[in-house]
Amino acid sequence: MRQLPQIAHVDVNCFYASAERAFNPALEGRPVIVLSNNDGCAVTRSPEAKALGIAMGEPWFKLAPRAKEWGLVALSSNYELYGDISARVMELLGRYSAWLEVYSIDEAFLGVKGTPDELLALGRDMKATVRRNVGVPVCVGIAPTKTLAKLANKWAKNNPAFDGVCHWDSVPTPEREGLMRRLSVIDIWGVATRLTKRLNALGIHSILDLSRADPVMIRDRFSVVMMRTVLELQGTPCIPMEEERIGRDQLIFSRSFATPITTATGIRQVMSVYGQQASARLGKHGLQAKVLTAFAGTSHFNPKDTSYPSVCVPLPMPTADPVLLTKAAHALLPRICEGIRYARAGIMVTDLRPTGNQAPLALFENPHEERHVGTLLEDITRRYGRGSIGLGHGGIRGGPDWTMKGDMLSPRYTTHWNELPLVKAA
Repeated sequence: MRQLPQIAHVDVNCFYASAERAFNPALEGRPVIVLSNNDGCAVTRSPEAKALGIAMGEPWFKLAPRAKEWGLVALSSNYELYGDISARVMELLGRYSAWLEVYSIDEAFLGVKGTPDELLALGRDMKATVRRNVGVPVCVGIAPTKTLAKLANKWAKNNPAFDGVCHWDSVPTPEREGLMRRLSVIDIWGVATRLTKRLNALGIHSILDLSRADPVMIRDRFSVVMMRTVLELQGTPCIPMEEERIGRDQLIFSRSFATPITTATGIRQVMSVYGQQASARLGKHGLQAKVLTAFAGTSHFNPKDTSYPSVCVPLPMPTADPVLLTKAAHALLPRICEGIRYARAGIMVTDLRPTGNQAPLALFENPHEERHVGTLLEDITRRYGRGSIGLGHGGIRGGPDWTMKGDMLSPRYTTHWNELPLVKAA
């Protein structure tokens, strides 16, 4: 048989919960949820937790009273662990194809080629290798297009007969059409609630209905993007592989506080830390920013104190320098009201452009960038950990009380020496 180019979609099952289980086998078979920032609500649920009827986004304070009765294990988000596990998974997948697109923290697309039997064997090998070497379960969907690959992955995840690997073209046509007939259009990649209602008004209710629609009519009624989805469902590749998915328009650094901040000094430290983080992220992607916006706000549940200050600062030149970004963020401080309980703050850098795209005149050259201060800070942080160094108020030690709540945080098993798991032989 001909070896046709195909796309494999690999997705980690219940990623956050699976990453926790990889280092804590006692969690296997138990209902596990991972909570959002500040231990707010459930953002990941193991199959056992879903079986209890726990909904995505359900607040922890509602679940806590019955957690012991259910045997429910709740964990704080351990983003450092999840990021490292993700990197290990993607590195392994990269060995199977030079054509790898990391789509999110827990999923990726790969360009693959082979006969149906060879592709099924490849999918099973990827699944087994990730499980063996990283310890997390994945499902694999293989199809001629990205949209169909995601659909095949969804089928593989919810149908035990596939054992986690589905090659779309290997499934008989009547079975494929039966699946597409049972699934609503809202289950397809890129279709949300509002778009579903518009499609339903045209008599398009199932994925099968959408796959049989006229692409030109869909383009005229909706958009070129929607037409591409129809063509992809019909087996015509229209969504290209991307080497890297980076938001080129803006970067946002924002977080809710475990303990509200009531002073300008506290907000100054927040702005300093975020300015340094923005510099590191820009430098990592070879970008510079021309505009910085800083903002803060009180809680929506605190009607007594309401304050939402913000400031937009045009930078004198495109920059990723931590000193300039921090100074620009501090422009928010005069607008902070002392005594007001601020629950959130952040910065956003916009008008991004590649580094070195426009060389500044000698009069406007920045000595900090020439000395690569931002790169130096990021190298030290990467080697010695977050909080090991910082500029000005961003480097004050003593543990700021505005950092996120994480009362149920698991160890960062793979990135901190003093938190490495210990194995004892009997």
